[in-house]
Amino acid sequence: EVHLVESGGGLVQPGGSLRLSCVASGFTFSRYTMEWARQAPGKGLEWLSSINSDGDNQYYPDSVKGRFTISRDNAKNTLYLQLNGLKTEDTAMYYCQGVGSRGQGTQVTVSS
Repeated sequence: EVHLVESGGGLVQPGGSLRLSCVASGFTFSRYTMEWARQAPGKGLEWLSSINSDGDNQYYPDSVKGRFTISRDNAKNTLYLQLNGLKTEDTAMYYCQGVGSRGQGTQVTVSS
């Protein structure tokens, strides 16, 4: 059974940073493209980033390019998302997803 468990969210001031982690189990993590997405209150799911199986290629929408960085450690079955220059509009539940599954999310709140 696939399990994706996110952590690292919290309350941060505008301009601050956070590093999200997602520990994967139940599948061969190193073989799959993985993604991060988020959902703000009252809004739909927004794709944030993808990374290919060996970590060589990363993709971002323009809305977060230059502020967010995706990475992975296949030896630790862990996916990361570094969030820099956070804005109030980045407040959302952040999800790790892949192999047709999504974790339960970690809440990021950006507020002064």
